[in-house]
Amino acid sequence: MFPYPSGAGLHVGHPLGYIASDIYTRYKRLKGFNVLHPMGYDAFGLPAEQYAIQTGQHPAVTTDQNITRYREQMEKFGFSYDWDRELRTSDPAYYKWTQWAIIEMFNHYYNNKSIKRSPSAG
Repeated sequence: MFPYPSGAGLHVGHPLGYIASDIYTRYKRLKGFNVLHPMGYDAFGLPAEQYAIQTGQHPAVTTDQNITRYREQMEKFGFSYDWDRELRTSDPAYYKWTQWAIIEMFNHYYNNKSIKRSPSAG
């Protein structure tokens, strides 16, 4: 569950879900498991745009500022995230591949006879 960086900071509801996953992550690490525990930001959509409109700034500026603030706040909690694997849905390197996947799915369908994908007609 990635937060929407559409405000100037985390609200009280954000840490609730993160605390539970952090507890489980720490438990599994103590049991010897190699755990992937990344953090990301769901930075597209109306909440980010609305915040940018309210502040009179470009969404890219407000989103980057808000992500910086959210990360500072989460680091103060002491969460055990793998910050080297942080992702942002507003990063062109990220959404390039999601857009590619959607276009591929749009242009193909699953053919039950051949049991594989086939190009869409038209």
